Amino acid sequence: MHEVVNTAQLKAWNGYEGTHWVHHQDRWNAINANFDLPLLDAAAIQDGDRVLDVGCGGGATTRLAAATAGRGSALGIDLSAPVLELARARTAGAGITNASFVQGDAQVHALDADTFDVAISRFGIMFFADPVAAFANIARALRPGGRIALLAAAEPAENEWLTALRSLDPLLPTGDFGTPGSPGMFSLADRDTAVSALTSAGFLHVQAECIRAYGIWGRNAAEAAAFLLCSGPGRHLLAGLGPGIQESVREVLTEQLRPYENAGALPLRSTGWLLTGTRGERTPSD
Repeated sequence: MHEVVNTAQLKAWNGYEGTHWVHHQDRWNAINANFDLPLLDAAAIQDGDRVLDVGCGGGATTRLAAATAGRGSALGIDLSAPVLELARARTAGAGITNASFVQGDAQVHALDADTFDVAISRFGIMFFADPVAAFANIARALRPGGRIALLAAAEPAENEWLTALRSLDPLLPTGDFGTPGSPGMFSLADRDTAVSALTSAGFLHVQAECIRAYGIWGRNAAEAAAFLLCSGPGRHLLAGLGPGIQESVREVLTEQLRPYENAGALPLRSTGWLLTGTRGERTPSD
């Protein structure tokens, strides 16, 4: 693997987070799948296009991009070795031959310059230590006029899973977990911050459209609560608590989620910025 600057993310995604996503890949795809169509529509992938999928995870969007690109190709990049192993296995199992994967830190990875027609990401761009540097590196990998269609988590208050977690405040402080601008998944939740970062990185005509979609977090409230508490945010909140308090937290969260149960499924609304733009003739480092 080439240079890495996001070392904390490297450790997390090659440790518990990566293992969690491998074990729960189908669940995460069920949560995020309703964002796929808006993302691909915005990307406007054409037959023969070369697509870069940033923070590709298990490769679901990489495979969709490869299928749309036809005679073209899709390259997924991610920090997580275990997740990429799953992506490669599922891609081979699906008989897809024009999708490939590379382990790397997209902020600094030496991607071939002026190569890709479009870069996409389904919630894989919020964890960079320096978003402008990361977006500039992605811009250099695109040909002049190349397009971006990137999803970033938006509007913390509009995410029902976060509202449910915040119901735990009487038992444990959830703090500023959902504050835009803070490190983590809501780092680009402020629209102006996201647009400014992409513009500073050399993208033109940057637009941000708010997309809301429902995902299935479990079959019922108990299953969804257990999943939320074993995912990164929930696990962080439970760290250091005794078994008795953990069980109380689980019970409170289950009751908070119960009104969302619907015909054997528990859908929750999530929200994201769909960020689009084009690479200019020159990037900031030219």
